[in-house]
Amino acid sequence: MSAEPADAAYQGTRGAFSEEAARTLLGGGAKLLACATFAAAFEAVNDRRARFAVLPIENTLAGSIHTNYDLLASGTLEIVGEAVLRISHALIAAPGVQMEDVRRVLSHPVALAQCEGFFRRNPHITAVPVYDTAGAAEQVVDDGVPGAAAIASANAAEVYGGVILERELEDHTQNFTRFLLLGPAGDKQTAPRNAGVGGGGSSHKTSLMVRLANRPGALHSCLGAFASRQVDLVKIESRPLHGAPFEYLFYLDVAGRIEDAVVADGVAAVAPYALSLRVLGSYPCAPAPRE
Repeated sequence: MSAEPADAAYQGTRGAFSEEAARTLLGGGAKLLACATFAAAFEAVNDRRARFAVLPIENTLAGSIHTNYDLLASGTLEIVGEAVLRISHALIAAPGVQMEDVRRVLSHPVALAQCEGFFRRNPHITAVPVYDTAGAAEQVVDDGVPGAAAIASANAAEVYGGVILERELEDHTQNFTRFLLLGPAGDKQTAPRNAGVGGGGSSHKTSLMVRLANRPGALHSCLGAFASRQVDLVKIESRPLHGAPFEYLFYLDVAGRIEDAVVADGVAAVAPYALSLRVLGSYPCAPAPRE
């Protein structure tokens, strides 16, 4: 008998922010599958080793995670929910290591970039990029090297038995990451009750991917289809279209359900200007972040 699939796959190791997002969306008792890459988490759903994938899509400081936009374009998974997490970085070391001992700090490049002030205040400390924040915490605790520490979540220190030397290393307190919950397209039974954390089921978002015809006014007409219907355009993102130099895919997030007449009419009005149009999901959205 084959093993039951995990509730969700995520990129990273235990203690990663993506794990926290998965538990926020699916509950503290969710069975999770850690994956080495974003693509591996995506494929775990296609291979039925996991019911969902939880992937970060944008950060308020670092911007969009382009790799995951490209995975959305190339794959068949559907967005069924989202969560927004406050990202706070801690400096973690093996037990016995003191702050004055630290000479190297390991973490993901994005996390390192979000803590530039810490490195300016400590010019004797070298930033060392690695693939994962929680993995960095695991490494420094397991190795027990006196001169090494990691930047990761406070939860990672608890998971791996590390000590926290400093908290809130991030340069800006308004540091939030939006995570998407992705499931098989059309599999409506998979959407969990709390897929839009804090959304209460009343606030929804619809995400679209559009390839526009290369003619004057196409993008203006696309956006105008929603503006003329008083549909709020929450986000627009462009990505290069692979295999077609200097052509682009546009990702649109609009407020409302795809079943809403004004949203459905707006999508229909975009179709004449589009070479392709795909609804990536219509789902309860997370509330605006609060400090």
